[in-house]
Amino acid sequence: MRVAVVSDIHSNLAAFEAVTADFVDVDEVWCLGDVVGYGPDPNECIDHLRSFDHCCIAGNHDWAAIGRIGTEDFNPDAQAAAEWTAQQLAPANWRFLEDLPTKLERNGFTLAHGSPRDPIWEYIIYSSAAEASLDHFTTAYCFVGHTHVPVIFSCAATARTCATLDPSYERPFPLGNQRLIINPGSVGQPRDGVADARYVVLDLDRRTFTHRRVAYDIAKTQRKMQQASLPARLWMRLSYGW
Repeated sequence: MRVAVVSDIHSNLAAFEAVTADFVDVDEVWCLGDVVGYGPDPNECIDHLRSFDHCCIAGNHDWAAIGRIGTEDFNPDAQAAAEWTAQQLAPANWRFLEDLPTKLERNGFTLAHGSPRDPIWEYIIYSSAAEASLDHFTTAYCFVGHTHVPVIFSCAATARTCATLDPSYERPFPLGNQRLIINPGSVGQPRDGVADARYVVLDLDRRTFTHRRVAYDIAKTQRKMQQASLPARLWMRLSYGW
């Protein structure tokens, strides 16, 4: 069984379609939240996700768009995008976001947007946060998003220490005896200095996962964002992956 693990699509249909065009023999899609927010295509991205055999959890931008959380902790650009998104959502897609769980277990993996300790808000940026999360999931492996930065935290099975590893793209990483917290990076708004869309292919039969990055038509998304009068900083940053 092969699974595509995606996160932080952020209403960027061009990026999401480029990622799904890259799929090879994928049986399921696991989405780690923030399907919407920032970008110009919230309904189209939800519809595209729902066209696959999938599971999905809630992210902070998903909840902000439907008013489940406030936007006072968002920066002004993110606030403006959340308000715009709320006005665009079709009723069926509003309900889709309302029904998303905050955490799931799937095939021996825990799925959380931010962290298993605080699924909506906490960022796992440093190994200390990864170590603090270990008591909050019981599976060997955990996928998270939220930071928009691909990373692997490899945690000793019998100790509370985690090493931070950069992914090697296109090279499978084995699922061994260590506990792992894996971030696939962002489909729709990468923030590690490379503008390509990111995702992970999980091969459950071979017990490996592989980080992948895919070029997409950034200018197409930027034009749509300009036409929607979304904040300039949000579309400009797509060119730089920040």
